[in-house]
Amino acid sequence: MTDNRAKPILVLGASGKTGRRVTERLSAAGFPVRAASRSGDTRFDWEDKATWAPALAGVDTVYITYYPDLAFPGAADTVGAFADLAVANGVRRLVLLSGRGEEAARQAEVRVENSGADWTLVRCAFFNQNFSETFADAVRYGVLALPGGDTAEPFLDADDIADVVFAALTDDRHIGQLYELTGPRLLTFTEAAAALSTALGREVQYVPVTAKEYASELVTYGLPEEEAVGISELFAEVLDGRNSYLTNGVQRALGRPPRDFADFARDAVATGVWNLEGAD
Repeated sequence: MTDNRAKPILVLGASGKTGRRVTERLSAAGFPVRAASRSGDTRFDWEDKATWAPALAGVDTVYITYYPDLAFPGAADTVGAFADLAVANGVRRLVLLSGRGEEAARQAEVRVENSGADWTLVRCAFFNQNFSETFADAVRYGVLALPGGDTAEPFLDADDIADVVFAALTDDRHIGQLYELTGPRLLTFTEAAAALSTALGREVQYVPVTAKEYASELVTYGLPEEEAVGISELFAEVLDGRNSYLTNGVQRALGRPPRDFADFARDAVATGVWNLEGAD
C-alpha cells in the first residue's frame, strides 16, 4: 500500500455530489487535495482545455467526474484527451466515475484503461442523493415526475461512492479494479416515493412522464435544451430495466454492505432539506 502525501490529489467536479464528499474524506485523512470546478479556486472546465494543464500541475492522482455525463456525444474523446494529458504531466493514477448500463460510457472507460496510468473504474447506480439535491424541490412539494416508468433500480448512496473512490485514490489494492456499485435492494420509483413519504410523514407521489415531457420541464428550470434532451434521454435509456439487478461492488471494495435507501431518507429528513417554507 502506498501512502504518498507529497503531491496533491486532483478532484474534478469538487462541488458535485461525489466530488464534494471525496474532497472532505481526503482532507480529513490528511491528504493534500486540489479541489477543481468551473467556479472554484482551481478552475477546471471540460469545455475549456486551457484550464486542464494548470489543474494538473504537480499532481500525481486524479478523480475524474465528467459533466454532464459520459453518455453525451464526444465525452469519451474529451476524457481520453484529458487522461493522455494527465499522464504526459506525470499523473500515475486515475479513478473514473462511470455509469451503469451506459454503452457510450464504456468508451471513456477504455480510454482511461489505455492511458498508461494505474486506473480504477467506479460504475454507479442511480444516486440516493438525487432525491435530496437534484430533485429536492419535487420531493419537498410532494410530486416527483420522472421518466422512470415502473422500473426497479438499486438506488445507491453517494457516501458509499465516496468511500469507494477514497479507497481507490489512496490504496494500491484497488488498481486495475472495476467496481460496479449498487444499493442493497431494488426499488421502483413508486416504492422510493413511498419510503420518502414514510420518512417525511407526508405523501410524496411518483408521477411517470415521458422523456420528452421531462426535457421540457428541465428547460423551464433554465437548463439548455440540448443538455435537457440529453439528460432526459439518458434517464429513459438506463431506466429501461437493464440495471434492475444487484452487484457486490461496495462489499468487494469496502468489506461492508451498502447503505439502504430508507436510512438515507431518514437521515435526509433530519437535515431539513425537504422542509416546507415556514416549517421548523
